[in-house]
Amino acid sequence: MGNSIVVVRKDDKIMTALFKEKELVTIGLESTGKEERVGDIFIGKVQNIVKNIKGAFVEIANKRVCFLPLEERITPIFCDGREHDIRVGDELLVQIAKETRGNKAPLATAGLTLTGRLLVLAKGKENIGVSSKISDEGLRESLKESVRPYVGDGYGFIVRTNAAIAIREDLEREAKALKDQYEKIVCEKIHLTCFSKIYSAPAEFIMEVRNGYSFEVDSILTDDKEIYEGIKEYLDLGPETDREKLSFYDDKNISLSVLYGLETKLQKALQEKVWLDSGAYLVIQPTEALVSIDVNTGKAIAGKTNTEETFFKVNCEAAIEIAAQLRLRNLSGIIIVDFIDMKKDEHRKQLLNVLKDELAKDHITTRLIDMTPLGLVEITRQRIRKSIYEL
Repeated sequence: MGNSIVVVRKDDKIMTALFKEKELVTIGLESTGKEERVGDIFIGKVQNIVKNIKGAFVEIANKRVCFLPLEERITPIFCDGREHDIRVGDELLVQIAKETRGNKAPLATAGLTLTGRLLVLAKGKENIGVSSKISDEGLRESLKESVRPYVGDGYGFIVRTNAAIAIREDLEREAKALKDQYEKIVCEKIHLTCFSKIYSAPAEFIMEVRNGYSFEVDSILTDDKEIYEGIKEYLDLGPETDREKLSFYDDKNISLSVLYGLETKLQKALQEKVWLDSGAYLVIQPTEALVSIDVNTGKAIAGKTNTEETFFKVNCEAAIEIAAQLRLRNLSGIIIVDFIDMKKDEHRKQLLNVLKDELAKDHITTRLIDMTPLGLVEITRQRIRKSIYEL
């Protein structure tokens, strides 16, 4: 089967699934009628400034209001072309950084970013950063040299992990394209009315293709003509090797969703209990404040005499599965894991190393904080989009 991205339409949502061999790695759902998505850029108008929470409320399209933190050390792009402190009534460019969650307004930023397959153009930094996952110093310098001519006034670039295996021509082409796109957005602000959407972020299924997976997958499949054309248009901007991976599925005997068992896998990803091969299991419970994950021995301890060694093996197995479940369910914020208590410090250290290595595979920023004496581990994962529970 190889590694595949499968995109299907389900009622008013688009479902995007990444498979590595036959294993589902991530699954995303996106409503087709969303008013705004992460990455959209608007001409907003400052309605209110609240100093005690160091933020401003900015109105965008359709009378939607978003929250703009004032602690950002980035000078906004004002529509009048002048630079000054933010004031009520100002019109400025804002980008959606986090979606609406519960009763909270969407989070906005003045630090505009444009993301490509290989690079991120970032306002506010006139330098070049390189993904920490690219460790070779020679390669890091070479990548910087390729991009340096495109750094402009008030913006720089971040070289993504994908760029490690890209050719120089592709890097330069994308850097120029992002630069042209950014300058077009900045120039258009004086021609458009307040509250206009000035840039639409790609649909989530495009971002799944973009965010590193186009190098890893062997095929991209969809049975929806509109989705197919959208992906094709995006891939046409990149190398031919990526374009060759896209296929339109039109088998009338069995749907693409049924072929990959998407409905069943989605329901399984929503279940509270996750069984491990050893007979142990996880209990995953998202709440408003945090996500709690409990590791239980279940049947794993039956007939075992060396409980310390058994607990260690179960915890390591659980650590691998927990990292996978965070990606699969798109769980974020504060995550508390209650591992089975172990007596040996060496086992605790080894467990944390296993968990840290597994979390490093996530393309969303995920940090392992520490373990308490009771075996509780705190993890933080950047909250960008809603989890599949919320969707």
